[in-house]
Amino acid sequence: MPHKRPKGVLSVGWACFACAATGRTEHAPTSDDYPDTVVRRIRFDAGGGLGWKLSAITTPRTKPAPWKIVVVTGAPSWAEYWAPALAALPQDREMIVVDRPGYASSEPIEYVGDIAVQARALAPLLDARPGQKVLLVGQSYGAAIAALMASNNPRKVAGLVLLSGYFGESGPTARWLLDMGAKLLKVIPRDLRHAVIEVTNQPGQLDGVRAALARMRVPVHVIHGDKDDFAPIEIAERVLAETRTWRPIRFERVPGANHFLNDGPVEPLLAALEGCIPVPRPLLRLRLPTLTWFKPKPPRTTVQA
Repeated sequence: MPHKRPKGVLSVGWACFACAATGRTEHAPTSDDYPDTVVRRIRFDAGGGLGWKLSAITTPRTKPAPWKIVVVTGAPSWAEYWAPALAALPQDREMIVVDRPGYASSEPIEYVGDIAVQARALAPLLDARPGQKVLLVGQSYGAAIAALMASNNPRKVAGLVLLSGYFGESGPTARWLLDMGAKLLKVIPRDLRHAVIEVTNQPGQLDGVRAALARMRVPVHVIHGDKDDFAPIEIAERVLAETRTWRPIRFERVPGANHFLNDGPVEPLLAALEGCIPVPRPLLRLRLPTLTWFKPKPPRTTVQA
């Protein structure tokens, strides 16, 4: 039976303190929840020549799936909270979810506040096997980073999903957490401290994100809960309305959902992501016209008396 993960912002904060007290970096180990053949933790080299080792969880597959779903998480950036979704993924899909630089067991230990640097570091996630397409998902704070990744690697991304995207303005829950975190910045655990600093310093970097979305040539999908009190849906709607894009952005409003769409039953989340993958069109069958005037005439028959 998989562990029940903490729900809600306060529970996530408590998980930070519990892990700091025990010296852990992974907040709910997949090795205790699922077999290594279902969900596996891996480490890989960061891009951009940064020299970091990054940590992620992924779905092992014996043969390449047609689509690879790459998830860039929010703040705090903990891949472990996506483990149930990975375990429920069908065999014709792959998924990899990363602990971003400066979180969990990903390097460096220090805070990495430049989202452009994070986008370069995470670029190796977009490498796919022959014939495989990549659906890039940016969750919360990770949405802005994913937009830069897709813009920097246009040939490697077939679709971009902004899931509960955070774009510089906080709802009431986020404002309360940021105010409290700023007062306790010197005593809260590293991951919470990095999250507070990241979110506080994000607004000045959004011009580059808008420019990236304007250059985007692949389909862009927005999935956002209408009860999100961390990154209100109205802010995401306004930011996207103010951004001139090359092609229309599909906006999916999820009734009754809060900010943490991955913190609940996995079926609605996976169905929403699947809706961002185009359905293959059937091959057209060309029917050649029948040239009746080339048909030989039937032989005449004679009737003998």
